[in-house]
Amino acid sequence: MDFIDVAIIGGGPAGLTAANTLARQLHTAVVFDSKTYRNAGAGHMHMILTWDHKSPEEYRNAARKNILENYSTIQFADIAVTQITKKGATHFEVVDANGKTWNFLKVILAVGSANTYPNIEGYEQLWKKRIFHCLFCHGYEDRGAGSSGVLAVAPVGAAIAVHLAQNAAQLTGQATIYTDGSDDLAAELKPLVSTLVESKFKVETRKIKRLLPKDQFKSVLVEFADGSSKEEKFLVHNPETSPQGPFVDQLGLTTTPSGDIEVDGPFWQTKVPGVFAVGDCSTPYKVIPSAITSGCNAGVMASAEIQAVNFIRL
Repeated sequence: MDFIDVAIIGGGPAGLTAANTLARQLHTAVVFDSKTYRNAGAGHMHMILTWDHKSPEEYRNAARKNILENYSTIQFADIAVTQITKKGATHFEVVDANGKTWNFLKVILAVGSANTYPNIEGYEQLWKKRIFHCLFCHGYEDRGAGSSGVLAVAPVGAAIAVHLAQNAAQLTGQATIYTDGSDDLAAELKPLVSTLVESKFKVETRKIKRLLPKDQFKSVLVEFADGSSKEEKFLVHNPETSPQGPFVDQLGLTTTPSGDIEVDGPFWQTKVPGVFAVGDCSTPYKVIPSAITSGCNAGVMASAEIQAVNFIRL
């Protein structure tokens, strides 16, 4: 049976970095890329030097091209993986969407995450356009606007809402925290907001009817159940997420309370020996610099584990 060293499931920044890292030690790897990305449709990426304010798609294409031009041990398979089975301590069987079976020594899951949107009309339409999950990633381009908002709806609680509101207030004149009619959350927010500069922060407790784009997505209109509305330059919210694909159940992985794959730092090892999880599927901090770091570290440890077996004296 012919084995390839590492299966990398996912072709985003984490998976690409893992492939590049493994190539530097002559390891063989296949990057399986289903072409499904959480940031699909986002026009810009940030906090990556020389790639700041450029397209994530262009970044992925350039990174793949760079790997293929410089390293012969890395393959790309533009197809989803449907099944991963652990057959032994150093044997993972991977089946792709065409039914082809591959055999690997290690698995790096770089599958990204999928969103579960709150039950608010218009939310999904505005996601990535006027609803931002991270104001380091987005929002700078809207600096100086009069006001912005934070959606304090599950899974965003009071403490996180205040943190996001401070990020928003750094960029705009005022930040409003919307509780969507939750009296309990409003009560939790009251002592927290009372310590903040009064002119910069507001809590809005009315029930939200829907969210509407304004001026071709240049701002967002928050419409309340009572028929009134308020315009915001942007809203901030972190929706619930879960790892893409069926692999948590197939491999018997554990997850954190926030739904991410549980890993041990600094090398992003899961509770299943030989399986690593990197990027957005394994951290609540879903930004590209973190994904790159995790892909590199997992690649280094996967290499170390393979070499520890290859070079042991029998």
